[in-house]
Amino acid sequence: MNQSPLNIDTMPTDLFIGGAFRPSSSAKRIDVYDPASEKVIASVADATTEDALAAVEAASAAAEAWAATAPRKRSTILMRCFELMTRDAEKLAQLITMENGKALADARGEVAYAAEFFRWYAEEAVRINGEISVAPSGAARTIVQYQPIGIALLITPWNFPAAMATRKIGPALAAGCTCILKPATETPLTAYAIADLLAEAGVPAGVVNVLTTSTAGRVSNAILDDHRVRKLSFTGSTEVGRVLLRKAADSVINCSMELGGNAPFVVFDDADIDAAVEGAMIAKMRNGGEACTAANRFYVQRGVADEFSRRLAERMGALVTDDGLKDGTQCGPLVNKAAVEKVGALVDDARKKGARVLTGGNAPQRKGFFYMPTVLADVAPNSDLLGEEIFGPVAPIVAFDTEAEAIRFANATEYGLVAYVYTRDLARGLRVSERIESGMIALNRGLVSDPAAPFGGVKQSGLGREGAHHGLLEFMEAKYISTNWS
Repeated sequence: MNQSPLNIDTMPTDLFIGGAFRPSSSAKRIDVYDPASEKVIASVADATTEDALAAVEAASAAAEAWAATAPRKRSTILMRCFELMTRDAEKLAQLITMENGKALADARGEVAYAAEFFRWYAEEAVRINGEISVAPSGAARTIVQYQPIGIALLITPWNFPAAMATRKIGPALAAGCTCILKPATETPLTAYAIADLLAEAGVPAGVVNVLTTSTAGRVSNAILDDHRVRKLSFTGSTEVGRVLLRKAADSVINCSMELGGNAPFVVFDDADIDAAVEGAMIAKMRNGGEACTAANRFYVQRGVADEFSRRLAERMGALVTDDGLKDGTQCGPLVNKAAVEKVGALVDDARKKGARVLTGGNAPQRKGFFYMPTVLADVAPNSDLLGEEIFGPVAPIVAFDTEAEAIRFANATEYGLVAYVYTRDLARGLRVSERIESGMIALNRGLVSDPAAPFGGVKQSGLGREGAHHGLLEFMEAKYISTNWS
């Protein structure tokens, strides 16, 4: 691992199009802030629609050759991407913390997780297997082969700037697709750093292009209006996802959508409380709660509700909240002022409706976008924070009595991304897991994400899956050939 200190002044900040960094056609810039200090740490190019179309042109020019590249060569390049990310892991982690705010330990975990998508899809690239069978009538042979879907627009959020990029770029490149990445303007530096590594790894010019823009709707629409673009992969809010789906419908573009979540964390009386509290800390406080997989609603059976609440409050209250780059920091700032205001409003609403604050419940009087880790007990069912994604370090706890009630509470949302269940009774755990409406279940675990597993939700939490072999097929089309040789 490269342990030399990060020099942010040397990081690339221009658009990455056709294998080269270049300024935007407007020459405008977007400021990037450190959430811990509220200071501007860099500025990046602000892409126009002309730049967007240049990126499509570059992706189109590279598409045929990349699709025809041998799977083993694509695999070797992706493995090199993994090796380079691992080499520069510490620098990338520092960069993520500087522009995102998360504690450095969290950022290091993200870089390791992000790199794994390159390794996983390096292995998957050589396992794109077709099928052959005899038609039931016996009159023909059925041949199915998988081909790259085409140019892909990849739109990623600010909360995991490395992992959300590699989770899309990895399968796109393994499948033989070229792509255009549009990262969030809050955290663009990580995306450009990854683009630089991809070029060093041997990814041909034009195969991956990166655009940052302050006019996301206009730029995205220009790309989606181009008939050469055949795939949209988006991670972000359900509201924005709906807008993009409507736009993609105009050109019948294939869409993968990883949208919002409202994850329930269910603890039964017979659970191992030590394990449940430990799992809650991971599920709630990973990335300071700014994750679509974050435990959003805690439903605890009445017999252990007081003990679980007390112990979780003790753990949350003891967390060191400070600048993510400082040694010992366990919870960094939120991404911006609006995030702090939203979390504060949700907590205030719950308090007005009778919730008890066991720890936290306030934004400290200091520079930076901080909110103290918070645990709320006796949360009323009509509290806003039970219906909305909190995206912050707040754990609202509601007591329940029966298994049926827990399932009803868990399913009382339009979202269905992930759910967490703690019980020593395996039969109950599997039974409840089957009945909860969610794309992913963490049973007696506080972490569900894995590059080798299909990540995605149901209901308003999205369409399609990322990771595993499923994520590769999202970037491929099945072609059926009917023939016979009798």
